[in-house]
Amino acid sequence: MLAKVAESADAVTDRADHWDSAYRDRGVAGVSWFQSEPALSLELIERLGVAPDAAVMDVGGGASSLVDHLVDRGFTDISVLDISQAALEDARLRVGEIAAVRWLHEDLLSWNPARRYGLWHDRAVFHFLTEEADRDRYLDCLGSGIEPGGGLIIATFAEDGPEYCSGLRVARYSAQDLLNLLGPEFQAVAVRRELHMTPGGVVQPFTWVAARAA
Repeated sequence: MLAKVAESADAVTDRADHWDSAYRDRGVAGVSWFQSEPALSLELIERLGVAPDAAVMDVGGGASSLVDHLVDRGFTDISVLDISQAALEDARLRVGEIAAVRWLHEDLLSWNPARRYGLWHDRAVFHFLTEEADRDRYLDCLGSGIEPGGGLIIATFAEDGPEYCSGLRVARYSAQDLLNLLGPEFQAVAVRRELHMTPGGVVQPFTWVAARAA
């Protein structure tokens, strides 16, 4: 048991180091997933009718500007979770220390939600989970972390998207693939296909699903 715990701690440290290095080596605006404006996220949040007083969880939010836009729109209960301390520090410096935002330096695969959220937002985390056990752990975490009737927005590489990102193998999904994994506990509200342009000028096809928890 002790060896297993130590191995798990080493794995968490390795993942944290990997993503810290990605941000520090390339800068916030240099990583492939950078967006100056999270337009599709904001569109789907509106489509789901998420109220400004809803508890929002942005998993893997890192240095994303989504938190800035939500604060500007009057959201008062936002949590940003990321394994990269470097990403969170950049966002915290940009947004400032305000009561509306909680910064959670956590590894999603070893984190247990202490509360439920009215919106669970994930842009480009789930597709890094290539092992079935990690996907199951994520879905368990989602199930315990979302309110009944809460909104879910999840974006992954599409079926014709890249096979690797930041040196790591990824999984690729159609909208139906994601809905099948989510199961009957979630009802689709909207699906989208996005052609994301990276800072390096590479087009990456994404699949987006917005759904509501039962």
